[in-house]
Amino acid sequence: MFEWMAWTLPVAVFFTCIVLMLVGMTVWEFKSPTTMRKGFLPLETTRGDRLFIGLLSAAYVNLIFVGISGKLAQWFSLGEDPSIWFSFVLSMLLLALIMRKG
Repeated sequence: MFEWMAWTLPVAVFFTCIVLMLVGMTVWEFKSPTTMRKGFLPLETTRGDRLFIGLLSAAYVNLIFVGISGKLAQWFSLGEDPSIWFSFVLSMLLLALIMRKG
C-alpha cells in the first residue's frame, strides 16, 4: 500500500512531528482559544494559520534540500549526499520561527 513512498527514518520522524503538532494545537485551541495577531508575516494570522504556513515552508525546505543534495555533494566534494537530517532541523527551526514570530 505504501510502497511508492520512501519511508526512511527521517521521513517517519517528520510526519510523526506533524501529527504531534496537530494534536497539540487541537488541545491548545480547546484550552486557550486563539486571537488574530500580526507578526512579520504580511497578514493577521491565528495559531492555526501560522502552523499551516510553517508546515508548508518546512515541506518546501525539505523538497529543495532533496533537490539540491546531489549538487551539494559535488560542490563540497562529499563522498555521498548530505544527510536529510540537516534539512529536517532547518525546517523545524523555520516552523518554530513562524509559529513564534509570524
